Amino acid sequence: MKALHVIAIIAWMAGMLYLPRLFVYHCEAEPGSKQSETFKVMERRLLRAIINPAMIVSWVVGLWLIWAGGFLTSGWMHAKLLLVLGMSAMHGFLSRWVRAFAADRNTHSQKFYRFINEVPTILMIAIVVLVIVKPF
Repeated sequence: MKALHVIAIIAWMAGMLYLPRLFVYHCEAEPGSKQSETFKVMERRLLRAIINPAMIVSWVVGLWLIWAGGFLTSGWMHAKLLLVLGMSAMHGFLSRWVRAFAADRNTHSQKFYRFINEVPTILMIAIVVLVIVKPF
């Protein structure tokens, strides 16, 4: 189960790191152009085929591991869960932006998406440190 959790996390993070990068390039494409339509397909498939299922598996297996391992009272686990909730919120924002691009209603710049691209990275680093170090 731990291996399945790690595999799901890797898939979730890969998608969360790649999707904002697609948004950066999609900003350059003229709405309605062939390039824009290609980005829409890539973004939708990445979200639906990889990111969403990986997040679901990560949560389900992760909650089972918390329960089975008796980690529910651990301080580091509370902090990790808070950060994972933040990652899930980020997932929600990415989903919203996929829908905005699909409807040609993007209102953000490349610079915005370049900044947003760092949020999952920072959350991931903090989560990994908590899991490995278990500081409290």
